[in-house]
Amino acid sequence: MQIFRGCVAIDCVDVFGVQVRGVGVDAQTRCAHYHSVLDVIAIRMACCGEYFACKDCHEEVEGHAITVWPRSQWDTRAVLCGACGYEMAIHEYMECGNRCPRCEAAFNPGCRNHYHFYFEV
Repeated sequence: MQIFRGCVAIDCVDVFGVQVRGVGVDAQTRCAHYHSVLDVIAIRMACCGEYFACKDCHEEVEGHAITVWPRSQWDTRAVLCGACGYEMAIHEYMECGNRCPRCEAAFNPGCRNHYHFYFEV
């Protein structure tokens, strides 16, 4: 489903029963900003509780700043594997070695450079 906010088309895609929002989102959570074969995670934002394909999608779609997940909430299931639908706890994602703990799908190792946008590090 697409919704328009100004000139931006907002996608809301069902990924294994979870709604993922963003710009140009596909069935495995890739988006207009990050779309390699390894870009298959979505993150539930602490600020609004919605899953987004990436921080740039959130910035384009929402009217508020991203709030980072505090360490005290790293047991929250807030990272979605777009390959199998597994929802990981934040600490589980950060310790997974760039592979889904359930299906072994490879994740983009460059994502670790963005942890500070989402998680208190």
